[in-house]
Amino acid sequence: MLIGGGAALLGGAVLAREELERYWWLVPGVEKERVEGALDHPGAEWTAASRANWRRADRPDDYRVDRVVIHVVQGSYPTALKVFKDPFHGAAAHYVVREDGHVAQMIRELDVAFHAGNREMNERSIGIEHEGFVDRPEDFTDAMYAASARLTAGICARYGFPADREHIIGHAEVPGTDHTDPGPHWDWDRYLRLVRAAAPPRKERAGG
Repeated sequence: MLIGGGAALLGGAVLAREELERYWWLVPGVEKERVEGALDHPGAEWTAASRANWRRADRPDDYRVDRVVIHVVQGSYPTALKVFKDPFHGAAAHYVVREDGHVAQMIRELDVAFHAGNREMNERSIGIEHEGFVDRPEDFTDAMYAASARLTAGICARYGFPADREHIIGHAEVPGTDHTDPGPHWDWDRYLRLVRAAAPPRKERAGG
């Protein structure tokens, strides 16, 4: 029992240390410098989500990023921006992609967006919303696919994970979700081809 108790205490101490290490950046003078309106994706438009819909973090130093979660708004681009700016909505994605390919960034990739309905997935992923409805394939335009693929390709390169279906998933695939997006009309084969084709040159990727 003493051995078992000692192991439990040791395990608890390790977990406590790991949790503390995740928040080292909260110490004054340690946090990374931030610039208001800075973009992680070149060409995006910055429009901030409500502070109530995301949690400040310091990824990937505190949480590894190895997933992109694909969402569909079930509405318009202006609707997505409106609800993500609403502090009572309780959710927001890092990015929103419009039918014409325009991209809005609403939350820094450093931070944890409340987009997947699963804390662990939120902490490890970037969320991308797409204008449209899951039952209207015409909403998923060529421009939208291309712009979203460039966005996802950049994310994969920045954090060093593969552009495949293990690491790029739909909201419907998040454990515990009751959502169905991006739905049966989202062309995964086409999307992954576009993501891989849009991969930046190796010299532009994270870590050189």
